[in-house]
Amino acid sequence: MTDDDGRRAARVFDALGPSYETAFAHSEAHRRSLEWLLGRLTPGSRVLDVGSGTGRPTAETLARAGHEVLGVDVSPVMVELAARQVPEAEFRCLDARELPLAEGSLDAVCVYFSLLQLDRAHQAALVGRLARALRPGGSLVLATVPLDVEGVDAVFMGQPVRVTSFADEALVDLVTRAGLTVLAEENVLFTPDHPQAVPEPHLFLHCGRR
Repeated sequence: MTDDDGRRAARVFDALGPSYETAFAHSEAHRRSLEWLLGRLTPGSRVLDVGSGTGRPTAETLARAGHEVLGVDVSPVMVELAARQVPEAEFRCLDARELPLAEGSLDAVCVYFSLLQLDRAHQAALVGRLARALRPGGSLVLATVPLDVEGVDAVFMGQPVRVTSFADEALVDLVTRAGLTVLAEENVLFTPDHPQAVPEPHLFLHCGRR
């Protein structure tokens, strides 16, 4: 993500604000993914939430289960919302690639739909860095829109976005090359609760560090 890409992403999610949370609040697949992760964590686990948005449901679910959660997001509006809504967690306004991460320092990482505005090289580099930050046996959950597209201009909930993603098998290959094992996955078709939204495929990968 260039500086321009980062500013574009921040503008999009600043504009969406609470409407993003409302649009995705009924995602049962997201909640099942969090339940899977909770089942693998020991009390007081250290969890990083990349692209933490409004803090709900991810950071809220994990923090209220007693885990130490840090959320990072490029949108100052989202970070302000998250800090207000989920005071049990910590939130920082920054690009996840700028966050210092010691190898083996995290028990889990959540990456829910936060890669889509990075190009493929930066997606691969970030996933590799996040994987290395996990302790052996740690968990990474990743969700995306699994399409074979690169640098495509689109409209998301009324906001202009530039989207890059991978098809299912290519994404599995990416996380495998990062040193992760896919332990479970789920494909669903989801329609955000928004008048300008359309049905979109969602892929959830549940991974462990080898």
